[in-house]
Amino acid sequence: MLCLSAEKGSRFTIEQAHDADIGHNDVQRYTLQKNDNFILSVDNNKVELVLENKLDREGNSEVSLLLTALDGGSPQRSGTVVIHITVLDANDNAPVFTEAVYKASLPENAQPGTAVIEISATDSDEGVNGEVSYDFGHIHEDEIHVFSIDSKSGEIKVRSAIDFEEKSSFEIRLEAKDGLGLTSYAKLLVDVTDVNDNAPVIYLKSLSNPIPENIPRGTEVGIINVQDEDSESNGQVRCSLQQGVPFKLVPSIKNYYSLVSTGQLDREVVSDYNITITATDEGSPPLSTSKSVQLSVADINDNPPVFEEESYSAYVSENNKAGSTLCSVAARDPDWRQNGTVIYSLLSGEVNGAPVSSYVSVNGDTGVIHAVRSFDYEQLRSFKVQVMARDNGSPPLSSNVTVSVFISDVNDNAPQILYPAPEGNSFMTELVPKAAHGGSLVSKVIAVDADSGQNTWLSYQIVKSTDPGLFTIGVHSGEIRTQRDISESDSMKQNLIVSVKDNGQPSLSATCSMYLLISDNLAEVPELKDISYDEKNSKLTSYLIIALVSVSTFFLTFIIIILGVRFCRRRKPRLLFDGAVAIPSAYLPPNYADVDGTGTLRSTYNYDAYLTTGSRTSDFKFVSSYNDNTLPADQTLRKNAMHNCNFPIYKRQTILL
Repeated sequence: MLCLSAEKGSRFTIEQAHDADIGHNDVQRYTLQKNDNFILSVDNNKVELVLENKLDREGNSEVSLLLTALDGGSPQRSGTVVIHITVLDANDNAPVFTEAVYKASLPENAQPGTAVIEISATDSDEGVNGEVSYDFGHIHEDEIHVFSIDSKSGEIKVRSAIDFEEKSSFEIRLEAKDGLGLTSYAKLLVDVTDVNDNAPVIYLKSLSNPIPENIPRGTEVGIINVQDEDSESNGQVRCSLQQGVPFKLVPSIKNYYSLVSTGQLDREVVSDYNITITATDEGSPPLSTSKSVQLSVADINDNPPVFEEESYSAYVSENNKAGSTLCSVAARDPDWRQNGTVIYSLLSGEVNGAPVSSYVSVNGDTGVIHAVRSFDYEQLRSFKVQVMARDNGSPPLSSNVTVSVFISDVNDNAPQILYPAPEGNSFMTELVPKAAHGGSLVSKVIAVDADSGQNTWLSYQIVKSTDPGLFTIGVHSGEIRTQRDISESDSMKQNLIVSVKDNGQPSLSATCSMYLLISDNLAEVPELKDISYDEKNSKLTSYLIIALVSVSTFFLTFIIIILGVRFCRRRKPRLLFDGAVAIPSAYLPPNYADVDGTGTLRSTYNYDAYLTTGSRTSDFKFVSSYNDNTLPADQTLRKNAMHNCNFPIYKRQTILL
C-alpha cells in the first residue's frame, strides 16, 4: 500500500518478485494492468511506477493496480500483487460560496444579537485544507460595529442598534478562507425597513437588594418606570415578567409598576433571582424591551447543622499514641457565611467515671476526633461520646451525633502461668507412680492470657526435659502425660521446662519448670532439694562438692593417722580385742555437720566407730538426724528416714566410707 501525493513524472520503486528457479525459468518480465495514472518502468531489473497523469484526490482517493511478474519457463508461470495507492490531499481547491450575493432584510429596531443571515462555503479538500473560516472583507468604519460574524458557522448577527433614519442599507464584502489561505469572496446586501423604531425604555427607580428570605408575601421590593418616545399606539406600553419567579408587577400610577413578592422565599433553594422585565408597545409591529433585574436573597439562620451520617464509628488499636486520629465527623449547614459556619465540640459526659474530655478531643474547625490518651483493651473495650455541631448564627442552632469508639486488642500481654507457680515463689513437685503406663496424665500446666481473640489462643511445648522421650504435653490442653511406660532405668528426678506461647503477631511466651518425682512413696526419695537443681548453679555446686570432698579426705586421713599412731604404741601381740572397745571420741570429731544449703548434705550427722572381737571387722555406725525440710507440693514429708550404715573396718583400722 502506497500513500501518494506527487506531481506528474514521479517515480515509485516496487519490490522485485522472487522465483526459486534460476536462469531462463527465473522472472523475465513484468506487466501492469492498464490504468489512467501510472505506467510501469523496468530497467536493469529495477521495477518502478511512473506517475503519468496527475492524481486528483477529490475525483478518486484510492487507486488499485495489478502488477504481474512472469518467468520464462514452459509452461510459463506468473505471480500477481495488488498495489493499493491512497491519494493524499493537496490544498488545490479554494472555498466556494453557495451564493455570490446574499440578501437580507432587517428592521431598524433589531436588537443586538439578532441573526441577520447565515452564509456558507464549501471546500473539496479535506482536513486542514478543507476547514473554512468566515470574516468580513473591507468594511467602512461606520459599519464595523453594526454587524458581527461567527468565523466558524458563518452566522451574521446585529452587533449594535440600527436606525433607518441614519442608514437604510448595508453592502458588506464576505471572505471564506481555508486552512492554508486560499480565499474566495461574496457580497451581502442588507436592507433596513422602517418600522416603529422606538422601543420602550425601562427604568429601575428603586430596588431592595438583597431581600431577606423571610419577607411576607406581597412585600414591595422595587419600582419600575417604563417610557416610549413614540406617540399614540406606538407609545402605549405593556410590562410583564417571565414565568417561574415568585414576583409580579402591579400597575401603579401612569407608566409605573411595583415589583412585589408572591411566595415564600428560601435562600437555600434559590439564592439569586434573575428577573427579566419585558415592556412591549402597541405599534405595528410592536416593539419590546427587556431588562434583567438581579435580586439576591439574604440569609437568615433558619437551618441547624446536619451531620452527614446518623452515627459514626471509630476503630483504634490499643496502645495507640496520644493525639492519634480516631475518625472525623462532618456536618453541613446550608445557611450562608457565619450562619453556615460549623463549630464542633464534645458534649460533657463520663467514661469509666472520668470526663470524656480525658479520653478524646475534637478539632472545632475540622471535626477530626483525636485520642487524648493511650487506650488499653483490657481496661476499656468501647465507649461512646456525643459530638455537637453548632453554627455561628444568632441565635445559634445545633445538632448532636453519637460517635462509638471501638478499641481492638493488640498482643501486649504475655501468657500468665497459674500452675505451677513461677520459679522463686515456691517449690512445686508432682509424684509420678512407678507403675504409670504410657499416656497416663501426670500433671497440667494452667495458663491464661489477658488479651482476647486469637491473641489468647495458647500452645504448650516442652522445650527441655531430663528425659526427652518420657513425657509429652498437649499442645492446646497443657496436660503432661507419659509417652511410654516408666522403667527402672528412668531417673527418679525429672525436670521439665515448659514454654507457653500465644497466637499473637508477634507472639509472646512464658516458661515454667515442672518437677516430677518417679516414686510410689516420698520416703524413697533421698534428696528432694536436688530436684530444683538449676544449670545456672551447676558450677557453684561443683565447687562446693570439690571443697567438701577435700575437707572430708583431709579429715579422714587425719583420723587414720591418729589411729595408726595409737596402735603402734600399744604393741600388743594379739591383734584382736576381746569384747567391744569403743575408740575414744577424741580420735573422731564428735559431730560433723554440713552447713544446710550447700546442695550436698542437708542434715547433721554423728559418727561413732566400734571395734569387735571374734571377727576381723568392726562396725561403723552412721546415724542421720531428723530433717525438718518439707515439700510444699503436699506438705506431707516432715522428716527423713534414719539411715544406719555398717561399713567394714579392717584390723589395720582402715575405715571404708
